[in-house]
Amino acid sequence: MISLVAIMKIKEGKMEEAKEVLKEVLKTVKATEPGTLEYMAHTVKGADNEIIFIEKYKDGDSLKAHSKNMGKNMGKFMAFVEPGPPNIKICFPIE
Repeated sequence: MISLVAIMKIKEGKMEEAKEVLKEVLKTVKATEPGTLEYMAHTVKGADNEIIFIEKYKDGDSLKAHSKNMGKNMGKFMAFVEPGPPNIKICFPIE
């Protein structure tokens, strides 16, 4: 299993719109990516412009499949994200 944590900064005044678009993205990913075990987005207390994604993938191929769909799935959402690269951490469980 591979986990991923991504922090994205949302443009000022755009959080509510971003959350509405993101609700559809979450549904689409869950419905079309069987190797994506969890795909959750969270707001952050005290950080009005951040969304944290917590994601879990069955394996590397599942993460690659998700990555291939990013442009199609996240296009509308990305319009609300601050320019620049997101803070992404790919994580592996300690077993």
